[in-house]
Amino acid sequence: MNPSPSASWGALLRGRNGLRSLALAGGVAVHAVNVFIATTILPSVVRDIGGLPWYAWNTTLFVAASIMGSSCAPLGIRWYGLRRSFLLALAVFMGGTVVCGLAPGMPWLLLGRVGQGLGGGMLLSLSYATVPLVFDQDLWPRAMALISGMWGVATLAGPAIGGLFAEAGHWRWAFWAVLPVCGLLGALLVTQLGPAGRDRGARLEAPLLRMGLLVASVLVVSAASLSPSWIAQLAGVAGGVLLILWLARIDGRARQRFLPGGAWVLGHPLGRRYAMIGLMSLGVTTEVFVPYFLQVLHGQSPLHAGYLSALMSAGWTSGTLASSGRGPACVGRLLVLGPILSAASLAGLYVFMPDPAAPTALLAALLLGVGMGIGLCWPHLLTGVFRAAPPDQQSIASAAITTLQLYAMALGASVAGMAANAAGFTDPGGWQGARQAAWAVYGVFVFAPALAIRLGWRARRDGI
Repeated sequence: MNPSPSASWGALLRGRNGLRSLALAGGVAVHAVNVFIATTILPSVVRDIGGLPWYAWNTTLFVAASIMGSSCAPLGIRWYGLRRSFLLALAVFMGGTVVCGLAPGMPWLLLGRVGQGLGGGMLLSLSYATVPLVFDQDLWPRAMALISGMWGVATLAGPAIGGLFAEAGHWRWAFWAVLPVCGLLGALLVTQLGPAGRDRGARLEAPLLRMGLLVASVLVVSAASLSPSWIAQLAGVAGGVLLILWLARIDGRARQRFLPGGAWVLGHPLGRRYAMIGLMSLGVTTEVFVPYFLQVLHGQSPLHAGYLSALMSAGWTSGTLASSGRGPACVGRLLVLGPILSAASLAGLYVFMPDPAAPTALLAALLLGVGMGIGLCWPHLLTGVFRAAPPDQQSIASAAITTLQLYAMALGASVAGMAANAAGFTDPGGWQGARQAAWAVYGVFVFAPALAIRLGWRARRDGI
């Protein structure tokens, strides 16, 4: 059956709908492009202003702040309405970007990254939340697809912007280049979104205490990564685990759940799928160090290193597209094949990334394989979450996916920083430090998708 003309791409992209689509897609694009810009220019940044021990903190703080920003978005809609919430988020993001562009040292850059994360997380959440408020229901699937597609655009634009400015020796301009786009986005938001959209008077809540515990668990691990003592590092990991256990206890008693029933139990189909989402997302966070390893160990230019690191995200997208139409008989195999491919690719990077003689094509294939592994099982993990969740908690289950993914990215960056620093990333540093850090990072993170293999075997028997 052909889709209704009112649900066509033309209906979404014409007239007022087209301008609104551009505004919402722009909110996600600003956040997504910034992720790849920062990853690409970071090796140039630490060479200029120092702060190598804090390398992973740029991602950790950005993503942790994004979690808090995304959790505040529902409250923003309730208190200020759509337009003011969007403009507030954009102002916070632009303020953080200005601080990054002016940063004389790493502490100022990290402060700017927190601002970018808070504003970007709000923009990300608001863009998705606004779709049902400004579009007819027939247009929701296409609007969601358009907004999600901005991450694919970001894998092309982000490394290009960051790489070109880094190669020219002007990494600060990579941040400045985002500001005119933010100005245009602000003009669209002012003219195309009403003060409160269609949700006037809605009562929305956000579990800020539990979100705070989630972020605190990441920061405890990150703080421990700066210590040369193994005892302090283990204490940081233990502290992070205790905070998560506290969060689980509070959530189990809460009137408004943070995660749906069964999500905290590995013996439950929902718990297995959430665990797989977290473990598979952890494997991709090794992307944080890829540009540095490629530049220091393999002599790649910032532009080439940026695009090679983006292959993980490109593999994720291509794997998702290739597997999304598979039937039930194939889904079970993909839930196992995906983790196997990611684990094998990370094992290959453990062997070949520290080797300066490794062919670039081989490294590119391995980076692509890490992302493709998660892409092969990703759509089926998401649909499995919807099917396994209690019927009255499906909205909570779907909202928790993004939060869990962001948390895994933040935690992964923290653990990667801990492994790299412990292996000599900063001492002895340089070429030898990068080589030792590459062994440590990939040697640790290969276990994340490897653990997901066992969960995949069990998940394929759940019959959902």
